[in-house]
Amino acid sequence: QVQLIESGGGLVQAGDSLRLSCAASGRTFSSNAMGWFRQAPGKEREFVATITWRGGSTAYADSVKGRFTISRDNAKNTVYLQMNSLKPEDTAVYYCAAEGTRFLSGSKRYQDYDYWGQGTQVTVSS
Repeated sequence: QVQLIESGGGLVQAGDSLRLSCAASGRTFSSNAMGWFRQAPGKEREFVATITWRGGSTAYADSVKGRFTISRDNAKNTVYLQMNSLKPEDTAVYYCAAEGTRFLSGSKRYQDYDYWGQGTQVTVSS
């Protein structure tokens, strides 16, 4: 059974940092692009960041560019999201996702991802 398990969420104050992790099990995703998305209450799921299968290329939503960094460790089958200078508007459930097709460049569309984690809550207080 394929699983993506996120961890590292929590309650922090504005300006603080958090590091999210997403550990995959059941198969390797070392040849698949992976991404992070988030969903705030009453809003649609939105793209946050994506990384190619080798980790050589990344892309970010404008709202997090310069503050968030996505990375991966294929040996550990894990992807990370380092979040700095957090703002109250970053409050959301954060989801890790993996594309099912190998060797793609990483999509900003949640519809292109085949595997999803259960999500981890990030709450930023002002």
